[in-house]
Amino acid sequence: MGKRSQKNHVLMVCVGNLCRSPIAEAVMRDVVQRAGLQGEWHVESAGIEGWHCGCSPDDRALNVLANHNIQYCGAARILTPEDFLKFDYIFGMDRSNLAALKRMAPDYSTAKVLMLGDFGLKPDERVIEDPYYNIGEAAFEKIYQQCKIACQNFLIQARLKQII
Repeated sequence: MGKRSQKNHVLMVCVGNLCRSPIAEAVMRDVVQRAGLQGEWHVESAGIEGWHCGCSPDDRALNVLANHNIQYCGAARILTPEDFLKFDYIFGMDRSNLAALKRMAPDYSTAKVLMLGDFGLKPDERVIEDPYYNIGEAAFEKIYQQCKIACQNFLIQARLKQII
């Protein structure tokens, strides 16, 4: 399955596609829209594991997005081998995600597999931690803030063609 258009295709990935990757997807879409570049970018999210396929994101993730006036209506899906051809950039949220993505990438992969937090976050904040087992929304708000900085910096670097 090849790319369907000249758009840049971005896939945000975490373990179950319930918390971090839907937030990252929604934030990236918002960053792209605010820059007036929605015609140039296509953004989705997926999970490494298929435990929650078809489920809506965690309510805490949706609440944090809503608090920032961002709507999200996607459902969890599992990463497929075809994603490594369809998407130009596939982002893991932590080192474990990144290692799993590199293991899962087929030999014919054309996607650049990266860690989202490598884009403009301080060294001690580069890992976007899984908030699933935390109580409340504070960890989800932290993820939103990390994603906002990283997505903005990624878009700037991508537009300047500085992505390795």
